[in-house]
Amino acid sequence: MQVRANGIDIEYEEQGPRDGPAILMVMGLGAQLVRWPQDMVDALAARGYRVIRFDNRDVGLSTKFDHLGAPHIVWTAMQMQFGRVPAVPYTLTDMAQDAIGLLDALDIDRAHVVGASMGGMIAQLIAARWPDRVHTLTSIMSTTGNPTCSRPTMRATALLLRHPKSDDIEAIVAHGTMAGRAVGGRFPIEDAIMAERIRAETLRNRCPTGFLRQMAAIIADGDRTARLRQITAPTLVIHGSDDPLVPVAGGRDTARAIPGARLLEIDGMGHTLPPELVMPIVEAIDGHIRAPHPDRMPRAA
Repeated sequence: MQVRANGIDIEYEEQGPRDGPAILMVMGLGAQLVRWPQDMVDALAARGYRVIRFDNRDVGLSTKFDHLGAPHIVWTAMQMQFGRVPAVPYTLTDMAQDAIGLLDALDIDRAHVVGASMGGMIAQLIAARWPDRVHTLTSIMSTTGNPTCSRPTMRATALLLRHPKSDDIEAIVAHGTMAGRAVGGRFPIEDAIMAERIRAETLRNRCPTGFLRQMAAIIADGDRTARLRQITAPTLVIHGSDDPLVPVAGGRDTARAIPGARLLEIDGMGHTLPPELVMPIVEAIDGHIRAPHPDRMPRAA
C-alpha cells in the first residue's frame, strides 16, 4: 500500500487490529520494510498491536531521489571532521518527517516508535522533535552519533562500503550473506535463511545510490546527544554485546543521553535480528509498552 506523505510516496504495510495501539517500525540503512522479521511482526500483532512497517525514502518501493546524485561518502565524512556541515541530498530529520507524514496519512495521533540501527536514529529524532506523537520509544542497535563511543570495526566498515558493482543477483546475495554472517555476533543467521532474505529483498527493489544518500544523511546528522536529552517519551534501548557495526558503547551512550531510559543488553547479539532473539525482543518491547510509566520526563532546559 502507498500513501502520499511529506511530498513523497511511502510504501507501507500494516498488520494487527486497526483499533489496537499503533507501533511504527523504522528500519535501518538501505533496508526495506521486509527486513523486519515476519515472526516479530506476527508476534506483536498477536498481542493486539497495529504494526506498521514502511520503506524509508530511497529504498524499497518508496520514492527514490536519484535526481540528487550519489554523494561522496569520504568527502562528506571529512567535512564533518573539520567542523563543516556538508551539503547532503536530505537529512535524517527529513526522514523523520516522512514518518510523521505517514502517521498523519493514517490518522494516527500517537504511536509507539521502534527503530533499528539508522531507524533507531530516525526514531530518536521523531521522539525529540515531535514528543506529542510518541507514546514510547524503543531504539535497537543504534547510537547517539557521538563519534568517540561507537566506531565500527574495520571489517564491518569495509563490508558496509564494499557493495557488488554489478546487478548480478548471485553476487549480491553472496555478499549480503557474507556481511550478515560477519555482523551477526554469536547469533549469526543461517546462510540459507539470510540468502533467501537478501534475494527476496533484491528482487523487490534495489537502489545502491539510495544507500549512499542515506549514509550521507547519517554522517551529516552528527552527534545527537543534546537533542536526545530533550526526549520525554519512556525509552527502551536494546543493544547486543557483540555488535561490530554499532558497538555496544553506542547503545550505552544512547541510554545515558535520554532521561530515564532503560538499557537492555543482549549477550552475544550482533547487528541483526536473528530468529533466536525475535521473541526476547518482542517480549521486551511489549513489556516496555505495557509497563506503568510515570508522567513523562520533564523536558530539559
